[in-house]
Amino acid sequence: MNLAAYESKPLTYPEVGATRGRLPAGYHHVHEARSVGHGAATFERAAATVLGWDMHRGAGLRVTASTPVAQPGAVAVLGLGPLRVPCRVVYVVDEPLRRGFAYGTLPGHPECGEESFVVELDPDSGDVLTRITAFSRPGNRLVSLAGPANRMVQSVITRRYLRAVRSV
Repeated sequence: MNLAAYESKPLTYPEVGATRGRLPAGYHHVHEARSVGHGAATFERAAATVLGWDMHRGAGLRVTASTPVAQPGAVAVLGLGPLRVPCRVVYVVDEPLRRGFAYGTLPGHPECGEESFVVELDPDSGDVLTRITAFSRPGNRLVSLAGPANRMVQSVITRRYLRAVRSV
């Protein structure tokens, strides 16, 4: 697969970085979080799983990425059955108690929007939490016509992401 073909493509939505705060109107919103364990070692493993694309692989997606670890500007094409789902990393979170990244959709993605995946370590309790935040809307007429089925697929994939991080 030629990832270079996607490197110069523009993102398909204007609200780049919006998963860091208030999500924009006019999109479907996702806010999911799940405990994935306890302690610094679990935090490190979970963060490595997210940043190294293994969360996506663990959810059953094929991953072809321009970098082995998510970094700003990296391009990834995720495979779901016959679908190719291109995206670009728009930011990385690299803080002592929070790690992860967000990617935005590129032309050819069935949706328009952004999704973030962040692992957090609570310093008081030691609990480790994975948060997935997203905003999206159909990227083409066929996806728009799929309506509720499209949201169901997104919900299933989100649960698979969370399960993949929890299993590390």
